[in-house]
Amino acid sequence: MLKTIFYIIIIAAVIGAAVGGWHLYRVAQRNAEEMAQYEGKTITAKPLAGKTLIVYYSLQNHTKDIAERIQKMTGGELYEIKTKEKIDTAPWFYLTLKKQLAEQKYPVLSGNLPDFSKYDTIFVGGPVWWYTVSTPMRAFLQQADFAGKKVVPFTTQGSNYGTYFEDFAQMAKNANLQKSASFNNLSAKYNPAVDNKIAVWLNSL
Repeated sequence: MLKTIFYIIIIAAVIGAAVGGWHLYRVAQRNAEEMAQYEGKTITAKPLAGKTLIVYYSLQNHTKDIAERIQKMTGGELYEIKTKEKIDTAPWFYLTLKKQLAEQKYPVLSGNLPDFSKYDTIFVGGPVWWYTVSTPMRAFLQQADFAGKKVVPFTTQGSNYGTYFEDFAQMAKNANLQKSASFNNLSAKYNPAVDNKIAVWLNSL
């Protein structure tokens, strides 16, 4: 009996590894196909009218990286959303997030919100958690009132942004939403293509 259970566990582990490997392969293929269109000659972003703010939340620096690239191209100001307590990325991380989303109890933020009245365009970016808006970003959106300002959402994720943008639109109070963009977490070899993707996006706003 124990031997049978052992073999079942081994088979399940092998199947799981195979499925996971196939998923990673497909994601890598899709990333290569998408970024191929942005490779080659460097694309320059045109200046945006007025003053720009880039608001972001980043746990593993993926969103921070994109926010800083946007800041470099636009000359805007950066504002980082921070939580009072450090978020634990232990194995039960996603279970904690699932509970927060279900109960709508989000992390407490530190610091004051920026004065949106000073800006003409506000970029707001965060990671995708459970295929939706991360809980620290939700806490920020609960407090924020964009008062008719142009708001440009962006995301970072492993492969799928899910319902992030629809959910963001419902929570972004009085935002004049502009064209959004999503960025998969990529290796450094794609850096020039990512810059071109951001420039194309900025030029479309």
